[in-house]
Amino acid sequence: MRKLFIVATLLCVTYLTAQVKTPAPSPKAHVEQVVGLTDVTVDYSRPGVKGRTIFGDLVPFGKLWRTGANANTTINFSEDVVIDGKTLKKGKYALYTTPKADNWDVIFYSSTDNWGTPETWDESKVALKTNVKPEMLNRNVESFTIGINGLDNNYGMLEISWEKTVAAVKFEVPTRKTATESIKKALAGPSADDYFSSAQYYFQSGDDMKVALEYVNKALEMKQPNPFWYTRLKSLIQAKLGDKKGAIETAKISLAAAEAAKNADYVKMNKDSIAEWSKK
Repeated sequence: MRKLFIVATLLCVTYLTAQVKTPAPSPKAHVEQVVGLTDVTVDYSRPGVKGRTIFGDLVPFGKLWRTGANANTTINFSEDVVIDGKTLKKGKYALYTTPKADNWDVIFYSSTDNWGTPETWDESKVALKTNVKPEMLNRNVESFTIGINGLDNNYGMLEISWEKTVAAVKFEVPTRKTATESIKKALAGPSADDYFSSAQYYFQSGDDMKVALEYVNKALEMKQPNPFWYTRLKSLIQAKLGDKKGAIETAKISLAAAEAAKNADYVKMNKDSIAEWSKK
């Protein structure tokens, strides 16, 4: 009976422990911001000042800092950006800094799975490094804060603020290039893939096979050499329209291209369809 009581007590304690929730000393934060046409996201933890002297004490001058607390502070750009005249490729980076009294090094590091600073620093993983001058604030920033501010269609400011200091990194985004390419593409009309997707929709929905055939033919006219999945779709549409002879001829074209590409799935599908449509 005593053993049962002990087991029950232990189970109860375990259950209660699993239910305990307490606030993190450095809460997690997630920032999403569109700058021009570029998506920028930042994930970080926010320690507090809590009456301490931060820069030059808790965060020593001249030493690499994790720039936050706990796991890596990370920043993700959906497009290539330019910082201090240098291109930073789109992607996710850990954000490190080396604060000093009169300037900060800001480092974008390609490895993002470290807890704090890397155990061994790898210079080859430094995607970009820049230097900025910190500014003194006339107010106190209690919780460590990273923001994307000073927005313009062509740039934004990555601002790192804590205590009475802010360090800002300007990054330029390719809005003009992205917008121009989008406009040119739209004005040029539908692409082969647009026509193919439309034909696929009409075929799968069964709405209008004649329109599906028209669209897949336009796709085939625009895409040379013809992809085997394009001709496969055309053969299926022809079969649906009752043109078995035409479907077989098109399927043979798709089969030859699939065999050349060593795509076993399309080879089998075309062979099966040819055999089925050849039955009298």
